[in-house]
Amino acid sequence: MTWSELDWPALDRLRQKFLSGSAHTGPYWETPADLASYDLTYGERIGWKWDQVLRELRLRGWTPAAREVFDWGCGSGVAARRVISFFGAGSFDALTVWDHSPLACDFAEDSALREFPALRVATATPGMLAAETPIGLLVLSHVLNELPPEALAALRSLIARAEAVLWVEPGTHAVSRQLTALRDELLGAFSVVAPCTHAGACPMSAPGNHRHWCHFFAPPPSAIYADPEWVKFGQRAGIDLRSLPYCFLALDRRVPAASATDLSRVIGRPEHFKPYARLLNCDASGLAELELPKRADPALFKELDRTKAPLVYRWEREGGKILGGAACSRPGL
Repeated sequence: MTWSELDWPALDRLRQKFLSGSAHTGPYWETPADLASYDLTYGERIGWKWDQVLRELRLRGWTPAAREVFDWGCGSGVAARRVISFFGAGSFDALTVWDHSPLACDFAEDSALREFPALRVATATPGMLAAETPIGLLVLSHVLNELPPEALAALRSLIARAEAVLWVEPGTHAVSRQLTALRDELLGAFSVVAPCTHAGACPMSAPGNHRHWCHFFAPPPSAIYADPEWVKFGQRAGIDLRSLPYCFLALDRRVPAASATDLSRVIGRPEHFKPYARLLNCDASGLAELELPKRADPALFKELDRTKAPLVYRWEREGGKILGGAACSRPGL
């Protein structure tokens, strides 16, 4: 699929389904061209979210132990391809895909085989879905807002069979808080790798925090702003190419190695004003709105405004004032 071959009516139809909330009513892929057009555009934007999540997992020193990947609700398969490419095709033996659309399964299979010809790739059978055997690394991408209750129950059964879970969703208030509730539900069975820097209940669920939600922003590749095809796509689709909000959850059954407990994760984006920056901070003590006076650390003030890295920090602070800090730049920092 090339930009000149895009099926614009199909993209318009798909976007309308996503915006109207009717995507959960059944398969919405009508032709392989639907999937190819989506994969080149909306799917690629989802891939940029996965790129940022995977960079954060590397920052936390995490790699998957399982050699099998199961991409449930695969769509075009962009999530699994990003995961396998990031950790290296040699780290995995097999990829299983499943979607309620056979067209999507076929597209995801074919795309993965083209990119990773040595990988065993197959579509999940009904027997496999109903079994109780372990399924390795479970990859979930943008599925929560499309799931009826019975499908969510089936997904819970799959999660119970997974060795690890990588889950990325849109960064909306409703979806993020739903993912937060699932995180707390799964704490007994899994260790939380990210985005949390602590192992306790999510402070978003605490009284008084309902207006907040756990979300972040992925940086698109800078080259797209000078790419006429991407500019045209953004204008035609009516989307802001700069804005890629997401939420995510990385879970692992392995007992984690001892790690620092004084790391913090910035929620959303810091707000910058002339004399100070303000941010919502999450750490083992809960949520807190913090301020960094520019004069306290001008370099850090500028870094928080410009960095594209995941905002994981160790602060020097007095109460609600940040006096300095260092970004998490290597495993174990």
